[in-house]
Amino acid sequence: MSLPLQGIRVLDLSRLLPGGFCSLLLADFGADVLKVEDTGMGDYIRWSPPYYEGAHDSAKSALFLSLNRNKRSIRLDLKSDGGREALLALVRDADVVLESFRPGVLERLGVGYERMREENPAIVYCAISGYGQDGPKRDASGHDMNYLGLIGLLGLTGAPPSQRGGGAGAGPIQSAGQIADLGGGALMAAFGILAALRERDGSATHPGSGEGQLVDVSMSDGALSWLAMVAAAYFADGAVPRRGDLPLAGALICYRPYECADGWVSLGALEPKFWQAWCRGVGREDLVAKQFEHPGSDAHAQVQEIFKGRTRVEWEAFAREHDCCLEPVLELDEALDSELVRAREMVVELEQPGAERPVRQLGVPIKLTRTPGEHARLPGPALGEHTEEALLAAGYSPAQVAELLASGAAAGATASAASTGFPPAATFRA
Repeated sequence: MSLPLQGIRVLDLSRLLPGGFCSLLLADFGADVLKVEDTGMGDYIRWSPPYYEGAHDSAKSALFLSLNRNKRSIRLDLKSDGGREALLALVRDADVVLESFRPGVLERLGVGYERMREENPAIVYCAISGYGQDGPKRDASGHDMNYLGLIGLLGLTGAPPSQRGGGAGAGPIQSAGQIADLGGGALMAAFGILAALRERDGSATHPGSGEGQLVDVSMSDGALSWLAMVAAAYFADGAVPRRGDLPLAGALICYRPYECADGWVSLGALEPKFWQAWCRGVGREDLVAKQFEHPGSDAHAQVQEIFKGRTRVEWEAFAREHDCCLEPVLELDEALDSELVRAREMVVELEQPGAERPVRQLGVPIKLTRTPGEHARLPGPALGEHTEEALLAAGYSPAQVAELLASGAAAGATASAASTGFPPAATFRA
């Protein structure tokens, strides 16, 4: 069965999480993604523990493999003439270039968007950066938390400011998932790439332009768009929301996590019918009128005590009987082993050459009925594993490939490589 993006050729110059997750989505749906890595350590995340022992040293990191299945790898030294010429040769037959350097890096090397466009006017060039290709913070460094802080999302997440100093829940709370990297960067980039390809290639009713374009993805812009409804309310009434004041972020007793006898549950009884179902189920009709009271109220204290009176399993049984948007708050191991995750095929396995056991990863999150994605077309590539193959396909002769390798302008797969000691974090940006 053909895949939706089969025939789309992507050169991925990015490292770590935002670009890696973007090209993972494209690869899972059939795009030919060639990772263009340097002749040194390559993508930093290759060296992050934990490892699947037995696999190639450069392709045994669980974090790396989670982002780089279905991809190939070539190593080029873009600081050398030969490496830059090889990149441009690859660009001639590519559809997409994806990069996550700080703005201007590739231009200074002489292989930026305008230079690539000279070789291939149809190229779609996507640049993921923290703050965009222009603007006052264009050249600033940053990570996920910095972007969320600057666009107001971090400041609205957590306990109310009045509780500062009052315990572990006080102050802004960092998300366990990288909202700006993934939601603001990777997903926006994937959408932008597909939109640009659609415009270039056209449809049955709208002929395409045949031209590529620059897709400028700022992780801070993308994360800010997640506050669409919050910003809309502020624009309308001028009331500045504060941490703990938002209806969907802690301000209502009907829409909060609650501690139970042996853990936590989440109550999402936002619509009156769900709140009524919960109140009647616990025999507290008197609380129906208290749905939109705030934490700290007498009603909140009563609801807290009710929840503490039952275990998580008992609350799950309650929710099956009373439809009130009540679910357990699971630990990660519980979630990954849940009936829901299994039924949705969101934990998958693939064989990594040499690994002592199958590699377990998260599955493809987008379900297409006729042409579904495929998580296991290719294992994660060793660093430079496909250098010679890719150069030959780009028109180099075997002798020319050998010359590039001998000069250091390109490099193939190494026999082994030692860990660099990088911490196991997937959010670093080149």
